[in-house]
Amino acid sequence: MNVTVEVAGEDTHEITVADDATYADLLGPLDLSPHEVSVLVEDQTVPTDQPVEADRVRVVRLIKGG
Repeated sequence: MNVTVEVAGEDTHEITVADDATYADLLGPLDLSPHEVSVLVEDQTVPTDQPVEADRVRVVRLIKGG
């Protein structure tokens, strides 16, 4: 399955994953952790352990403060 992954404010990537992949599997090739981003499908946040059901997703980095 091919998925277009847009990292907000950065680049757009074409990623190929298995048909049973989760949204977390899309993050590995981008060196992103599910703990540092939110994954959105049609502007709705989706759990990263959910199977990929969309061919286009948007990834937004979370802001950390200190």
